[in-house]
Amino acid sequence: MMPNLDFWSKRKVLLTGHTGFKGAWMACWLARLGARTTGLALAPDTDPNLHDLLNIDKEMATHLADLNDAEEIRDIVHAERPEIVIHMAAQALLPRSYREPALTWRTNVMGTINLLDALRDCEGVEAVLVVTSDKVYENPERSRAFSESDRLGGDDPYSSSKAATEIAAAAWRQSFFPERPKLATARAGNVIGGGDWADDRLVPDLIRAVKENSALELRDPSSVRPWQHVLDVLAGYFSYLEGLATNKDLPPSLNFGPSGKVVVTVEEVVERLLSLMDASIPRKHTPSHVIGEKNELILDSALAKEALGWESRLDMDETLEWTAEWYGAWLAGENPRDVTERQIDHYESLSS
Repeated sequence: MMPNLDFWSKRKVLLTGHTGFKGAWMACWLARLGARTTGLALAPDTDPNLHDLLNIDKEMATHLADLNDAEEIRDIVHAERPEIVIHMAAQALLPRSYREPALTWRTNVMGTINLLDALRDCEGVEAVLVVTSDKVYENPERSRAFSESDRLGGDDPYSSSKAATEIAAAAWRQSFFPERPKLATARAGNVIGGGDWADDRLVPDLIRAVKENSALELRDPSSVRPWQHVLDVLAGYFSYLEGLATNKDLPPSLNFGPSGKVVVTVEEVVERLLSLMDASIPRKHTPSHVIGEKNELILDSALAKEALGWESRLDMDETLEWTAEWYGAWLAGENPRDVTERQIDHYESLSS
């Protein structure tokens, strides 16, 4: 389940979205593996941000570019000629998708199409992984976990854009990539861990409230989400890409969610993180006005376990402990790169 050093060392990788939370963790891990990584993304949009704190640009080539600029994306892809493509760049915030629905669809759907189209005649590409979301499923909230065969859908601009991205990727796979490169999609749950400062996300909102000693606004305290640590999800992506690139017979889409039936509400996550950080802040319920936001979402990751042998190595307690440790160290002034590297070391040791 851990990344294969022999596979990734000196492998040419194009990573989109490397300036984001998950992308920065992935860039750091790829650097440790010796991959020759090129990043493609917009500039970071928060201060602080994990990309800058980890000094990512010192160890990889970077292109600050917009996925909606098809000509520039094509030029970058053909100049870099990657062997592996990890597509994480997206407009990933549900509340923002209501404020900017057209931008969300342009970025998530047409941005992905621009990238895939640029790869059509790019020689040497072995595998492409398009990261979508756990929210790609039509969700009538019937208290059951979603599997890969469930119907795609979405009641809000973000969810529907990611479902449309899945359809676009499937069309490009069938029409243009029947053999090589191998093209697949990954559907992950609510990913948490140190270094996320995005707006309208639970953990970053909590950390800002702790740092500023202000009230934490909770939109939906009773909501249930498939919480999991960022390293568990990235380990799944690594395994999936290795299998795709080496021509293993794998499903075209996989869920990556927490193992077992983990049912933890927003309110429980907040209480446990505050306890771990020995912090106390007032909370207030500010009801969500986001029409399509679902109260319950659970993923079935049995297919990823069957196909890859993948499952989450960190349970919910460990996920929250590692998240609290990272932010606690940052608040105490420790070098974020040291904390991140230490957690990756610890995670890799879990397989031995």
